[in-house]
Amino acid sequence: MTSRKRHTVAVAPEVDWDAQAAAFDDEPDHGLRDPGVRAAWAARLRSWLPGHPADVLDLGCGTGSLSLLAAEQGHRVTGVDRSPAMTGRARAKLAGHAAQVLCGDAASPPVGARRFDVVLVRHVLWTLPDPARVLEHWRGLLRPGGRFVLTEGVWGTVAPVGIPAERLTALLRPLAGDVRVERLSDDALLWGKTVTDERYTVVATV
Repeated sequence: MTSRKRHTVAVAPEVDWDAQAAAFDDEPDHGLRDPGVRAAWAARLRSWLPGHPADVLDLGCGTGSLSLLAAEQGHRVTGVDRSPAMTGRARAKLAGHAAQVLCGDAASPPVGARRFDVVLVRHVLWTLPDPARVLEHWRGLLRPGGRFVLTEGVWGTVAPVGIPAERLTALLRPLAGDVRVERLSDDALLWGKTVTDERYTVVATV
């Protein structure tokens, strides 16, 4: 896939996430059931999140796998997902940890402004119709010196979907002082298989 093609990706189709919840964790990078996959994500997350206990907002948290890793690393986590079935599973996973899970829209989560040190999002921003507006809103949820940790990608060749890294970094530059891209496609452990499409994380400090 060329960089030109990556600029003309399709928007996400509507998905019934309640119907998907029961099987969602069957994907290696969703459920993190394989010890190697789980360890790979834990190591990446540790490098992206602050080294001290922080308030982390996990938007589109799904069944809470990343929220759980962050909580296990000592962070205070708030997960938000629009699917009641997903949030129910996330609450069960996070029981006993310093975490809460709310049912709400990731684009406009039911939380207060300037309450968080990290906005953590994986494979959600590309599904939203106006990512620039959403990023601006999310920035208002961060404390000064807070950071975005955004994992996204572009999937497919005939009709690719997603958001390319260069587009996301361009959207973030007016909002953040430091923007760093970490490529993830070549780390098969993260996905439980070899992948050839574009997958990455952007860490951006505001």
